[in-house]
Amino acid sequence: MERPAWAPQGIDLSVPSVSRMYDFYLGGSHNFEVDREAARKAMEFLPGLPKIMQANRAFMRRAVRYAVDSGIDQFLDIGSGIPTFGNVHEVAQAADPDAKVVYVDHDPVAVAHSQAVLDGDDRAVIAAADLRRPKEILDHPEITGLLDLDRPVALLLVAVLHFIEDADDPRGAVAELREALAPGSLIVLTHASYEGIPRSREEAAGTVGVYEDIRNPLVMRSREEIGEFFEGCTMVEPGLVAMPEWRPDTPQSPAQEDPYAFSGFAGVGRKA
Repeated sequence: MERPAWAPQGIDLSVPSVSRMYDFYLGGSHNFEVDREAARKAMEFLPGLPKIMQANRAFMRRAVRYAVDSGIDQFLDIGSGIPTFGNVHEVAQAADPDAKVVYVDHDPVAVAHSQAVLDGDDRAVIAAADLRRPKEILDHPEITGLLDLDRPVALLLVAVLHFIEDADDPRGAVAELREALAPGSLIVLTHASYEGIPRSREEAAGTVGVYEDIRNPLVMRSREEIGEFFEGCTMVEPGLVAMPEWRPDTPQSPAQEDPYAFSGFAGVGRKA
């Protein structure tokens, strides 16, 4: 297979990547045939996957604007993926030109493409690190060099925790990150769940199986389990809800939304 100019050396083009599959769902061009194949297979079970990703992005943008309106001008986006239109730094800096953003991802394509996109923006950087090793993130020179952790930060964990198995202790990782943040910081997250998906659990499990096959298990958690990630935080109204229900820009009835947009949960918590 020919390696595109944007693909870093050393990556295995025969193995699908969840961040490149996400890029494909969103209509991006930074994905390979192996990613598209896996994504199309997942969509055989849940054809509304692109709609779920779009709802994720729309929630993220509303949450970033909410954070800026709350006086926060620092953002730490972990599992940021491949930059597409309307990324955190674009939304945050449109609302506050002084906003600073650190993206974190462990996918080399996401890191390389982010570096290219962010070139020339001294208020936004990308760090190669893994959520499963929070200390590595907190000590990373890109993060310590740009963010002041003694002031409130918005920590974004959008569509990433469901790729971390319980054996890797995602709650412990989130707790360690939260402990390092100043009071008044926000935790912004979305998470996949069987709850809300407009298909049977068996059909949805077919998609989960595709991610298992590519050795990136998709861990579906209940609303109650997802709520545990907010331990030590006060939930911002309206709490942990379906993505379109979190402070929508325009009041619209659920009937106007694609039913797939209501898959999984979104919430924002404020550290006491």
